Amino acid sequence: MPSIAQPPDVGEPLDPLPREFAAFMRPEIPGLIKEIRLEVTRAYPEYGRLLNGPHADAIRQGVEQALCAFVERVADPGAGSALRDELLRKFGRVEAYEGRELDSLHGAYRLGARIALRRAKTIGRQYSLSPSVILTFADTVFAYVDELEALSREGYAEVQARAASEVSAVRRQLLHLILAAPPLPHATIASLCEAAAWELPEQCTMIALRTPVPDQFQAHLDEDVLADPGIPQPHLLVPGPLTTARRAMLDRALGSTHAVAGVTVPPAQAADSIRWARRVLTLIDDKVIPDAPLVFCEDHLTTLWLLTDPALVARLADRELAPLNGLSASRRDRLVETLRVHISTRAPAEQVGETLGVHAQTVRYRLRNLESHLGNRLTDPDHRFALEAALRSLHLQGRRGRG
Repeated sequence: MPSIAQPPDVGEPLDPLPREFAAFMRPEIPGLIKEIRLEVTRAYPEYGRLLNGPHADAIRQGVEQALCAFVERVADPGAGSALRDELLRKFGRVEAYEGRELDSLHGAYRLGARIALRRAKTIGRQYSLSPSVILTFADTVFAYVDELEALSREGYAEVQARAASEVSAVRRQLLHLILAAPPLPHATIASLCEAAAWELPEQCTMIALRTPVPDQFQAHLDEDVLADPGIPQPHLLVPGPLTTARRAMLDRALGSTHAVAGVTVPPAQAADSIRWARRVLTLIDDKVIPDAPLVFCEDHLTTLWLLTDPALVARLADRELAPLNGLSASRRDRLVETLRVHISTRAPAEQVGETLGVHAQTVRYRLRNLESHLGNRLTDPDHRFALEAALRSLHLQGRRGRG
């Protein structure tokens, strides 16, 4: 906990909260986020589904922004909150797209406020704060909740107003519900398709977009493409595969914005397609996958698989390479890198040496060392496969770390 000025005098009424109180609150934010997420998803199971869906990152960011903006306002009453405001409006939009009233969202806000108040009482006892400070905190936090609710109502009303007059709003809702997990019944989707004047395709290709999306983006899209560029992680659904004509359409619409095309799948698997596409965006940011105006998941399925669970791969590598543990770190690293190139390329020593920048005889010496330590792990098909998968994954992770 940070060291700050003496706590306020006992019994002194405080309104607004003393600015020093923010220093007590900041270290509590990470734990408070986890506690709020746990209790909110327990009380409102629908939010557990959303936290594992395409809006997960935006929801987590919104919760964090709501808490951080409150603390910064205590420290500096003039602090801005533009990012928080937009994220809270998007919360309201998501509720509208999901077809829910705002009762659950407002209930979640108030549950979060009660959890924060509980944490504030603990802080009060720890620092011997006056009861009036805690009462002021309670008044302030619930007034803050009213503000959050008002912002979400704005986003909710915006979607409702559009939906009342535009078929495109129904299509945005349809796009959102196609990605719902678990998938909605076919009859429900079919009914929405009819309302949206849109024919459900046998296959579709999801596209994950980088922000910001160009202002005239939707004007360049084909009429049957579903899109919602206004959400935190914008994406669109292209019926069928990406033909040459569809590629040309995307080029016109995207301009200088980059995107990742997911795997072409049946609509029931669209959530997987967009999840993989967003993962590729992350790997591009991490310098694992090269960037381009349009990157295809189909070209990077092995990389996606190998980096799905780095901790598990590390465990697998530890098991398979355990016989090398007695070596010095530098010698072990040299042998492991030689093994990676050898086992992945199946190339002769001369070619492996060229890749590593060493003499072929050095490669042969290292391979003999590896055979003496690893034995039949190099010839047994299961062990050899596990070794190759683990070493490829560790190499990719090392590339990300160097980026």
